[in-house]
Amino acid sequence: MLISYNWLRELTGTSLTPMELRERLTMVGLAIDAVEEKDGDSVIDVEVPSNRPDCLSHVGIAREVAVIESGEVRAPSSKPARAEGRATDLTSVEIRDAGLCPRYAARLVRGVKIGPSPAWLAKRLEEIGQRPINNVADITNYVLHELGQPLHAFDFAKLAGHRIVVRRAVAGEKLKTLDGVERTLDPNMLVIADADRAVALAGIMGGEDTEISTHTTDVLIESAYFNPDSVRQTARKLAMDTEASRRFERGADCENVLRAQNRCVELIFEIAGGVATEDAIDVYPSPLPARTIEFRSARVESLTSLRVAETDMKRILNGLGIALQEESTAVWKCVPPTWRSDLEREEDLVEEIARHYGYDKIASELPPSNQSGEHQPKELKIRKLRRTLQALGFDEAISFSFIEISYDNQFELIPEFNTQDPESGFVTLKNPIIENEVRMRPTLIPGLLNSLRHNLNHGVRNVRLFETGRIFAKSDADELPKEREALASIITGGAMEESRAQAPREIDFFDIKGSLEAAIAAMNRGPLRFTSARVKHLREGQSAGISLADGTPIGSIGRLADIVADAHKLRQPVFVAELDLTRLLDAKELSAQYSPLPRYPSVVRDLTILVDRQVTLDELLSTVDKQQVEDCRGAQFVGTYEGANIPEDKRAVTLRIEYRSDERTLRDEEVEQRQRSLIDSLLHQYSAQLH
Repeated sequence: MLISYNWLRELTGTSLTPMELRERLTMVGLAIDAVEEKDGDSVIDVEVPSNRPDCLSHVGIAREVAVIESGEVRAPSSKPARAEGRATDLTSVEIRDAGLCPRYAARLVRGVKIGPSPAWLAKRLEEIGQRPINNVADITNYVLHELGQPLHAFDFAKLAGHRIVVRRAVAGEKLKTLDGVERTLDPNMLVIADADRAVALAGIMGGEDTEISTHTTDVLIESAYFNPDSVRQTARKLAMDTEASRRFERGADCENVLRAQNRCVELIFEIAGGVATEDAIDVYPSPLPARTIEFRSARVESLTSLRVAETDMKRILNGLGIALQEESTAVWKCVPPTWRSDLEREEDLVEEIARHYGYDKIASELPPSNQSGEHQPKELKIRKLRRTLQALGFDEAISFSFIEISYDNQFELIPEFNTQDPESGFVTLKNPIIENEVRMRPTLIPGLLNSLRHNLNHGVRNVRLFETGRIFAKSDADELPKEREALASIITGGAMEESRAQAPREIDFFDIKGSLEAAIAAMNRGPLRFTSARVKHLREGQSAGISLADGTPIGSIGRLADIVADAHKLRQPVFVAELDLTRLLDAKELSAQYSPLPRYPSVVRDLTILVDRQVTLDELLSTVDKQQVEDCRGAQFVGTYEGANIPEDKRAVTLRIEYRSDERTLRDEEVEQRQRSLIDSLLHQYSAQLH
């Protein structure tokens, strides 16, 4: 928002220099991006927060300056217009959708003379980046920047039926806007129409057919309040961003409609001549009720530690237009002005006082407490998980909590969310911060894929990333969304080793599986079980479900499916894993067990058997444990073999079995006997063969 210093000085009489204003406005929450000298004036570029539409005008900024200097805003004045006749005798206004247009005012000015604007008006608009057009159009732009209320002037002679109809567009209806572009409308868009056709996009831009020209003699001045959501959606859909839409979509002042219109009419009379109607047609079926906020002055110190005198509190509140309706020693009843739609609760008033009294006066101190500080119960576990993954070469990613609709139903969610209805299980934002990113993420994988693609685009081929964060799913209608902590990791490229410039091999499934197991073990949880499974976003045959030792499913792991990889333009194998960290942290913690070093030596025997490809390692190791062979201390995986002399539907799996007694050294014949018993059980259960 560009602000003219000279214009601001006319409204406030400020004694501050432009550079001093830059510092003081920044300190009250209106950051100044730049101050530029231009033709004897200084143009101040103010960064206006999205919740402060009142500051999108010179009067809005003037209110802030007046409070800073304990002054007052001088109301802009002009010569009263000559009036004759009533507006209802010459035109009419009909609102067919009061939800999208709560208020619409129209006033007619006849006998105007269209021409160039006077030098002072043209210069003032040029300083703030507005191109002068003609005197009437320039006046509407001038009032917009002065009071923050968008206005529009129609050539009254070009309005069919000399009437205004505020309605939704008809499907496929065409409108050529002032920028010369013919636009196709839909029924979700609000238009201003005459008796025959649409003549303007409500709150965004007028139409070319009713544009003011040198032949215009009678103009109809529109001043209205439009639904912010409607204006925002229409502007985004049509890719339009105008001075009017920026104000309406943030929330204009519904009570500023007539004031701005009167100011515009008076300036037209002063500059372009003409005769105005005595009144305006003001269609306002449901006036907005006044808001009241109960405010306790003691809350200022309790929330901010600032000790502000009550006289200063009243000065600040009154200067910002906040009226004190009733006062008592404990509670004040405050009425916020209509232009401050962001003031809703007591804390908002505390913030107003704090920012004008001075954030820099807030001292740094710890809040009082009778208890010693401590970590959250699960914080240390997650810290161990992070450190383990970082030690294994992973980098931590932090992604936005919002994703696009295009990711819907592309990924299989964690088991806790996988029962959600695919059509209604997503959490959708009504007013997204980032355009198109309207979903609260139900999975961490999209964010990691975007980070991976960013790395690949910058020439980084070997990538290991992980992320922990909240994911969301829709809950019952009257409840907040479900939230779960999740852990996701992604790897691709080569398995890099320290002090080596080139990876000796490519990363595979077991790299991501091993890193996940190591991280979970560091949390003193586990062991995890991996079973073959079909997962939507993973390649069939190279994917597995992850579950706890008791069989509770918590996630999935595997190679990214080709269709998903192609959609993200990934040309090398990518492995991903995601699990429900909340469920994992709630699982029983393993108890630390200690035992003395064995007094007697172990005896190991390798065993290679030929089994069906569908038989998993987890099943083989579980079977060995269940046999409870005497003195058997467990089995470890050695390797597999597939290829020559092996049937296509078989694979050779080698296990290493350890035997040890706590009482004596085992003899070879005893080990062979126990080994034979174990082999017979495995061969029988899996219809296997010794290899």
